[in-house]
Amino acid sequence: MAGGWSRDGAVHEQIEDSIKDELMRIQARQQPHGESLSHCVECGEPIPEKRRELVPGVTHCVECQQERDADLAQRGGINRRGSKDSQLK
Repeated sequence: MAGGWSRDGAVHEQIEDSIKDELMRIQARQQPHGESLSHCVECGEPIPEKRRELVPGVTHCVECQQERDADLAQRGGINRRGSKDSQLK
């Protein structure tokens, strides 16, 4: 598929590397680490001790974390089919 100065399979390898990088970034963001905070960084409310024990490195209370998760779920993905409809989004 690749042409010119690139070797065969270079485009595919670049796509695969981009996907791996994105997956690692998402996993790093989803897995808290370190010491849990006693109060939420968003609203300042105390984080229950049971939550701090179960989720190491937690920084948000349940309500704020649910809002963050909902915001991430709304993020649209990339449609790589190249259709006209995907280019309009």
